[in-house]
Amino acid sequence: MRDHDKERVLVEVAHRVFNHYTKDPRTTEQALFDTLYEERIRLETEKDRSKAKKQAAFYRKIRREALQASPTRQSELLKQVIEGFAEEVAGHFDPRVFALATRVAPPALSALLNALSPLRLLAAIPTGMATLDDQIVIEGETEAFKAAAQMGTTVLVSTHLSNLDSIILGYALFRLGLPPYTYGAGLNLFSNKMIGFFLHNLGAYKVDRRKKAEVYKHALKTYAGCTMEHGYHNMFFPGGTRSRSGAVENKLKMGLLGMGLNAYVHNLCNKKPRPDVFVVPCTLNYQLVLEAETLIGDYLQAVGKSRYIIEDDEFSKPKRVADFISKLFSLDSRIHMVVSKPLDVFGNEVDEQGNSRDHRGRIVDRTRYVYRDGEPAFDAQRDQEYTRELARVIADAFHRDTVIKPTHLVSYSILDWLWEKCPGMDFYRVLRTGGSEESIPMTDAYNRVDRILGTLRGLEQKNCVRLDDSLRGKDTGAIVGDALAHLKSYHRRPALLRRGDRLFHEDRNLLLYYHNRLTGFGLPTWEKPQ
Repeated sequence: MRDHDKERVLVEVAHRVFNHYTKDPRTTEQALFDTLYEERIRLETEKDRSKAKKQAAFYRKIRREALQASPTRQSELLKQVIEGFAEEVAGHFDPRVFALATRVAPPALSALLNALSPLRLLAAIPTGMATLDDQIVIEGETEAFKAAAQMGTTVLVSTHLSNLDSIILGYALFRLGLPPYTYGAGLNLFSNKMIGFFLHNLGAYKVDRRKKAEVYKHALKTYAGCTMEHGYHNMFFPGGTRSRSGAVENKLKMGLLGMGLNAYVHNLCNKKPRPDVFVVPCTLNYQLVLEAETLIGDYLQAVGKSRYIIEDDEFSKPKRVADFISKLFSLDSRIHMVVSKPLDVFGNEVDEQGNSRDHRGRIVDRTRYVYRDGEPAFDAQRDQEYTRELARVIADAFHRDTVIKPTHLVSYSILDWLWEKCPGMDFYRVLRTGGSEESIPMTDAYNRVDRILGTLRGLEQKNCVRLDDSLRGKDTGAIVGDALAHLKSYHRRPALLRRGDRLFHEDRNLLLYYHNRLTGFGLPTWEKPQ
């Protein structure tokens, strides 16, 4: 957010949130005291005790006065709280830092890539030093994406596996020649001084996932919507957090997703010259995931009800990040970003001329979706239905443009076999003990991989999924070898290990994580834990 827009946005955010909660004095009072309660609970676990003490004193002062205050004064107190939330969330953009990042980061990462992979360096000698272009592959509807960014405001929505995702997406946007995007970053990431410096100066706004107050959440999504209205392209992860299970997201958060429609209606009401907001889904696809061990552990402990924020994982440990990048690069493991077709805020595909098209390919007038009596208007129930449809289309795009890699295929195949060998056994017991079969003969493993790969190739022909090139040009032995090399290279304990002519499942939690990338595609699957 550039400074000349920041004040206008903050004023507008505070005004809209305040008006939302002050239509009825009873609503105002409830919103104020609910917020004070939620903040008191949060501050009990705040690690920065100096910060907690200061904020607690502020909220105690607000509460003491609010208990005896008139409805008018309670509204004023709530406004103070709202303004504080808006100021805390607001991002900042410094063009000088952006210029530095785009000038220094790509060569530095390219040099690291070459240093970590001597074979790659030797191969690059005839043509010059290898670049990140070799490592990060951008595919799909890139031209349509760039066209949409010229015609309106775009919202890039991505699958989310790792805290590295934001870095990969930022670099990809730069490579595509697109301007910097505004995005929300977890407050915990700002605690790292170096990462926090770049986040603070490159447009990131702060998202404190520990804050449960509805007023805070309303301020957060209103801020995102206002940035869209001011023409700032946005980027966020509609799954909410990193996928704990490793599966492709299919349940998306409606709050932020609905702000594209909200911004579009505001733009029409204000007769903006370029009112359109386009949503562009994309997938990020890795052979290995940096935080896989922590994420799958969190998923299993909470049976899908995650802690929502993990303070201490692999991304917070620079040595683990460096080791992960080293293994990934030395194995010549490419990261795929696949861009799907742009959508309007109602879920219709948008062509390169900016036309919305329905499922039969017919051009539709998208303004008519929100007009009432000849004027654009808001309708909460109607808009929620539009956003649900948009979420469904995005989830379909996520699955269709997921790139299946050898680690996913082999992990799925082995756990599929293991589950068959343990009929009726409790899910967690299989993961804990491995059941009665500690290893699988290599011939059985190859046969299982062959069979599932055949099914996946059929799905790819129907445009239901994408396969990594390594699953096309290699024989089964090479595919399994590629997966084994990855699965034993980085994680503390190898997920699979070959000894002689048998394959041993060493870490079944990790196998479950990589296995889960293939759930949701209609393949045979296990019974899920409830």
